Amino acid sequence: MQIIGLTGSIAAGKSTVTAWLRELGIPLHDADAAVHQLLAAGGAAVGPVLDLFGPVAGSLHAGIDRKRLGDLVFNAPDQRQQLEQILHPLVRLSRDAFIDQHRAASAALVVLDVPLLFETGGDAICDQVIVVYAKPATIEKRALDRAGMTRQKLAAILASQMPVDEKMARADFCLDSDLALETTKQNLLIYLSGLMPPKKISQ
Repeated sequence: MQIIGLTGSIAAGKSTVTAWLRELGIPLHDADAAVHQLLAAGGAAVGPVLDLFGPVAGSLHAGIDRKRLGDLVFNAPDQRQQLEQILHPLVRLSRDAFIDQHRAASAALVVLDVPLLFETGGDAICDQVIVVYAKPATIEKRALDRAGMTRQKLAAILASQMPVDEKMARADFCLDSDLALETTKQNLLIYLSGLMPPKKISQ
């Protein structure tokens, strides 16, 4: 079974790519979705996060308010690092269980969707890495169209991520999302067809 890492800067077009992968029936582990589960009521990260930030971050009953949590760590690198020390090991446990499940089911390949794949060292377990990219102007336009996004917040997010040129240099395949959607999708399908039996990839 091949493990494919999928990453890219904020607003690079990764969500569109993950939707295509799901349509193809390829098993995909979404690190962001795993974090949402960990922070929801009953999630394994709720208690430790409340111990770190106190009731301002949420409650055991309701879970963690992710927007408030984001505001708390926005300009607090030390607290953001402490938060990551809580979340990253738990996300890895979720990822490893996902990999074990699909390896046992004899899947040809799985995809790990991880925004900070290189930054967290997650690429070490991947056989291949796909980086989705777009021009800076495209990323800025897409990001600022999102509710609650500001130029200041976008700049802080980009500053916390590895520069896209470095990501692309470390990738096995770079997928340009500035192209027409159908062209981008076809480029992805061509790449995937080289990794698994053609009958597994349908258009």
